[in-house]
Amino acid sequence: MKKLLNYINSQVLFKAANLNTATIITKIFAGVLTSKAIAVFIGVEGLALIGNIRNFLSAIQSFAILGLYKGLVKTIAEYKNDMVNLSKTLSTAYYVGFVSTILISFVCYYNAQMINDFLFSEHYNYAYVIKVMALALPFYSLNLFSFSIMNGFSNFKMLFIINIIGQILGLLVTLLLIYQNNIDGALVSAVIAPSLIFLITLVGIIGRKSLVSQVRISQVSFHILKKFGPYALMALVSAMAIPMVSILIRNYLIDEIGIKDAGYWEAMNRISDYYLMFISSLMTLYILPRFNEIDSKKEFRKEVFSFYKSILPKFGLGLIAIYFLRPFIIQLVFTKEFEPVEDLFLWQLLGDFVKVLSIVIAYQFIAKKMFTHFIVIELFLVFMLYFSSIYLIDIFGVQGAVMGHFVTYLMHYGIILLIFGSSLFGIVNDKESN
Repeated sequence: MKKLLNYINSQVLFKAANLNTATIITKIFAGVLTSKAIAVFIGVEGLALIGNIRNFLSAIQSFAILGLYKGLVKTIAEYKNDMVNLSKTLSTAYYVGFVSTILISFVCYYNAQMINDFLFSEHYNYAYVIKVMALALPFYSLNLFSFSIMNGFSNFKMLFIINIIGQILGLLVTLLLIYQNNIDGALVSAVIAPSLIFLITLVGIIGRKSLVSQVRISQVSFHILKKFGPYALMALVSAMAIPMVSILIRNYLIDEIGIKDAGYWEAMNRISDYYLMFISSLMTLYILPRFNEIDSKKEFRKEVFSFYKSILPKFGLGLIAIYFLRPFIIQLVFTKEFEPVEDLFLWQLLGDFVKVLSIVIAYQFIAKKMFTHFIVIELFLVFMLYFSSIYLIDIFGVQGAVMGHFVTYLMHYGIILLIFGSSLFGIVNDKESN
């Protein structure tokens, strides 16, 4: 535990206090202002519809680039001093991602009405929003490709600065469009804001003109593509499955309970996203790199329980504070119309606490390249989330959705403990590997 606290004090918090934390605070600030604008100008019903387009955009963005981001970052970092393999890496990622993105854009553009009916039902006609999304998608992919290069070369300062500027630009565009066009403006801003960051990212890439010349179609490599494969598959499963299930649950709420209840559930999800950003950032900064370093069960156990002892009590106290401050939080982020969201906090907070308990250990799947385990567990999580939520919604109404969240992550945690039980609770010697 001492090592973790020392690391956090000397490294994580030192760096986070400058740019990473500034990025998170900017995201939360932008998210809160956007949520407030939606609550004031559009209302609960509009929030439910916006939730669907955001989830769909998240899923389709990952599918468009075939989940290449993490694999590309790791491969660039590995080959950054090897120009031959670096050229193959950049070329393969660029051309494969380009072809995939264009195909997905065409599919979305020419099937906009069908997608509209799935996301909004035949009662709403926002097919033009899907077409705008299709046109903006290639710029998002180019932006992520550029981000991968900067991340792979450890240009974190530029990444953080771009993220902060991008969040501010996206916020201004979103507020302007919501003010001028209400629900239409909110939906359009949701699909174009992520792509606008590319205009800023270009500035960060200009300084690496030499890398552009390395991107050649003749350098596309099947070997490199194969290397991307496991990371891409993991990213696709995790990045697509949860958003798509969220759409299905939200649509079920709209059809069976009402669109207002779906809006309340979306409001709860947004609040959850805001406070989870901090803990997710800490796990990404420390847990994953640390798990990559260690190669013994003893060290793995030590890191997990150090996190549990040092961070989780603080996180738990934070959740308790959020629960008692929920009326104030709802008024701050939304409006009085969203008061029924208060009834959703308890199960959502419990589910998020168990989720963090579980995910800390589950990072070992990624660190030790346990790809099959990761995908099977992730698919179980998705199916369990859907069926438990639907079952409990039928009994308890909208509260069933957050209860399903808690039940799902409780079962997920149980399975994670079964898989890593010997590492966490068994008798191990100093040299025994994971």
